[in-house]
Amino acid sequence: MRIASWNVNSIKMRLPIVCDWLKSQSPDVLFLQELKCETDAFPLMEIQGCGYHALVKGQKAYNGVAILTKEPAVLRSEALPNINDSDEADTHARYIEAEVKGWIVASIYLPNGNPLGTEKFPYKLRFMERLAAQAKKLYKEERPVVLGGDYNVIPVDADARHPENWRNDALAQPQSRAHFNALLNMGYADAFRTLHPDEKGAYTFWDYQAGAWPRDDGIRIDHLLTSPEASDKLLKCWIDKHPRGLEKASDHTPIIADFSA
Repeated sequence: MRIASWNVNSIKMRLPIVCDWLKSQSPDVLFLQELKCETDAFPLMEIQGCGYHALVKGQKAYNGVAILTKEPAVLRSEALPNINDSDEADTHARYIEAEVKGWIVASIYLPNGNPLGTEKFPYKLRFMERLAAQAKKLYKEERPVVLGGDYNVIPVDADARHPENWRNDALAQPQSRAHFNALLNMGYADAFRTLHPDEKGAYTFWDYQAGAWPRDDGIRIDHLLTSPEASDKLLKCWIDKHPRGLEKASDHTPIIADFSA
């Protein structure tokens, strides 16, 4: 079972790159984030032409998540549930969950949270609280679970080329990291760090500005979190940097994990 995640930063702009990548890497499951199109505008025909089914939760011009699968998947949820009666319904397309071949999988696009000092950072933290509540429910099912996506969290300083540049950014705030660690403390594993605990220079995002890509000034914010039942099957996990170097590339690149059947 090969499961991957990729923030494509507009599926329509990256469609040729995504289709080529699907054919070359042949994942069983691919999580997509930041589709930037409404559900009905998702290029379903082209994705089907690559041999994939698609579950899509889109939003005009912003956000948007999808799960692509070789085998048909069963949709479980298109949004995170509220955790108390005072929560308002989240209208952002940031979470989609499905079941495929006995696995529970979810594509997640966490809020960025910037700028600090605005309502965007509390919204990020509330979203992470709701994600933790859902992750706890899934954990109790005692099945292979993979929660993948753009978490917009730099877990530790080693996950940034220049951590000092992110001190005042929502991605590296102690509160953001604490919520991420809460998922790990719950029993989920960071698939990449499970197999590469000390690797440096492992990034999934390079900003378009200031020559970040040619200078390898990156950060690791795209993650695959695995339940114990999935972690026990984990064979490999790596970051595929090749798509980031292509013309008209997304500012993110895929993270991939292989699991035993």
